[in-house]
Amino acid sequence: MNEIRFDTDLIERYGGRGPRYTSYPTAVQFHDGFGETEYRRQCAASNEGSERRPLSIYVHLPFCESLCYYCACNKEVTRNRARVERYMTHLYSELDLQAALFDDTRVVEQLHLGGGSPTYFDTDELGELIRRIGERFRLQSDGNQEFSIEVDPRTIEPEGMAPLYALGFNRLSLGVQDLEQRVQEAVNRVQSFAKTRDLIDAARASGFQSVSLDLIYGLPHQSVASFDATIDRVLTLKPDRLAIYNYAHLPQMFKAQRLIDAADLPDASAKLEILHGTIAKLTAAGYEYIGMDHFALPSDELVVAQNKGELQRNFQGYSTHARCDLISLGVSAISHVHHCYSQNVKSVNRYCQLLEQGHLPVERGLELSDDDELRASVIETIMCHGRLDFAAVAQSFGLDFGDYFGAELEALAPLADDGLIKFDDAGFEVTPAGRLLLRPVAMVFDRYLREEANKARFSKVI
Repeated sequence: MNEIRFDTDLIERYGGRGPRYTSYPTAVQFHDGFGETEYRRQCAASNEGSERRPLSIYVHLPFCESLCYYCACNKEVTRNRARVERYMTHLYSELDLQAALFDDTRVVEQLHLGGGSPTYFDTDELGELIRRIGERFRLQSDGNQEFSIEVDPRTIEPEGMAPLYALGFNRLSLGVQDLEQRVQEAVNRVQSFAKTRDLIDAARASGFQSVSLDLIYGLPHQSVASFDATIDRVLTLKPDRLAIYNYAHLPQMFKAQRLIDAADLPDASAKLEILHGTIAKLTAAGYEYIGMDHFALPSDELVVAQNKGELQRNFQGYSTHARCDLISLGVSAISHVHHCYSQNVKSVNRYCQLLEQGHLPVERGLELSDDDELRASVIETIMCHGRLDFAAVAQSFGLDFGDYFGAELEALAPLADDGLIKFDDAGFEVTPAGRLLLRPVAMVFDRYLREEANKARFSKVI
């Protein structure tokens, strides 16, 4: 599964737009006919009998001290502490409402703080958040929990790593994007290599089990040589995981991106060269390609899970804890509980207003049909493991695979002819040349994408 081959012709042929499949159905299918009442009903059902799963909690902290021009996240750049305090007051109200929906014997195996910049808040403020979550939910503490936090190296000092670990965090994700100063200045995110290195050293000395770095290719002034130099320096840090994201320049959708001069962006050919060189360097350095922009060292839990056939995928990306019910707090946060997805409102003001009225701030969502559950399982298997066993699917869902997916099998034939997949007696396997194109393979099973217009809503595959 871990072998990968860069095939420019295939990438150019299949590298159009498509979902990232952190969920199926994707958020495009969420609708406002699903609201608080439907969400509460799904939560109640999740507490019953064999349906009871462990819990995962995500908290969205949208605040940043400065604007990164490339960013497409739901964030708010502010120094207005009164506005921040108002948000946190209402976040705690949502926490109370959510906690009341779940049996208090259910254990939280996974906790993640994202943003924005969670380290916009100091240790005392983060400690108060963790304390309140711990009072309302049963946090796992046997060493098998995964409690992670996203860190902006510009907003925290190395001395802050030990206090974060003391709060219970054992995994760290650092935004880096690029180490070339000219690129950093063009996107308004200047941070030194030394600061990043010192934070990682301090995190490891404090006891953090895993350190992940985020990089972005396709930013202004990047070249094959400059990004190659960034990768060389990153490799000296030996992060456990790396996420190498493709920058999508969509200034019509994200206002901050209008501050980037499109003339400074590398063209499509240069971006492919950057990606090709990056993959070659990382695999030569011993990193395994997990899929969907993610690399990890062979000892990392994601690689171990993938080798065992246990890797999963959810809104937090690749995971070993995706079989949890995911409770998400804060603006725009997406939950996945029982047989539904639900998303909170995206406006901070509206979020606070709904909670002041005693309502969960659910704006839209989706109850999953049996067909949705089936296709979600198939797509996740492809995205995580690069193969599909037809008999296993048939047995799990009580169907004849050939009858149910006759049209999909026909649609897979051209992909096999082009060398993305290879059929065998059990099903099919994604080839080394197809591993960068997991999304187009999975898209064959996406019932909602049969309307061609939907594809325009997604990012490019490569």
